[in-house]
Amino acid sequence: MIAKRIPTILPNLSFEEALEITKIHSVAGVLPKDIPIITNRPFRAPHHTISPKSLIGGGLIPKPGEISLSHYGVLFLDELPEFNRSTLEVLRGPLEDGIVSISRVNSSFTYPCKFMFVASMNPCPCGYYGSKEKECTCTEQAISKYMGKISGPLLDRIDIQIEVTGVKYQKLESNNKIESSKDIQKRVNVARQIQRERYKDEKIYSNSELTPKLIEKYCQIDEESKKILQTAFEKLGFSARAYGRILKVARTIADLAGSTQINKSHIAEAIQYRSLDKKYWKN
Repeated sequence: MIAKRIPTILPNLSFEEALEITKIHSVAGVLPKDIPIITNRPFRAPHHTISPKSLIGGGLIPKPGEISLSHYGVLFLDELPEFNRSTLEVLRGPLEDGIVSISRVNSSFTYPCKFMFVASMNPCPCGYYGSKEKECTCTEQAISKYMGKISGPLLDRIDIQIEVTGVKYQKLESNNKIESSKDIQKRVNVARQIQRERYKDEKIYSNSELTPKLIEKYCQIDEESKKILQTAFEKLGFSARAYGRILKVARTIADLAGSTQINKSHIAEAIQYRSLDKKYWKN
């Protein structure tokens, strides 16, 4: 439910983004005849039986795969451990580079794939490991095997990792007014405009596109924030890749809050979003 609603709060498509998405869908042969240009961000949710070729693209004359059809949108993989591990591993390069290259004997094709990767999974085969409501019936070996289907390098490329607990009936039937997607999207659009203005000379749109050199330039933090980050690295054993990703997430949190500077609360929140893998993946 959460994944399907993510496109409704993402920033509005620019004309350039819409044009790129439309070209990809046209090349893939999936552009509806009655739609001259795609104006909504894509949401793709392939089944766990998908092959690596269908995911990244391929064929005799290579066509874009699901990751390219998700360009500037969302690629959602439900029940992540059910996917073949070799299929998941092909995501590592595209997630890092934003492009996928497919080589054939006489030619090579490169397609863009700057997508938001969203995945969901249970903590164990029965789904109740760590639950306070129901006892888990899985053995430690079964849990370890289940979690082991997701590699550390792939996890490292997921910026935000959140544990979602079960929803109580009282919340489902509550009449309390909640914030709508349109209201959230307004805040997101403001943050995206801040980023577009900040990076207008860098030829990028958002914080997610920051290179290590640009992170150093645009994600500067004070000494107190550095100490918090250092403590987290020492205790949680983050990788060098995680360092840059935490700073980019903190930069986005600051933008959403309307802050020009990244402060310690933004860093602490970004770190909190990276700690789930240390709870379920011990290695």
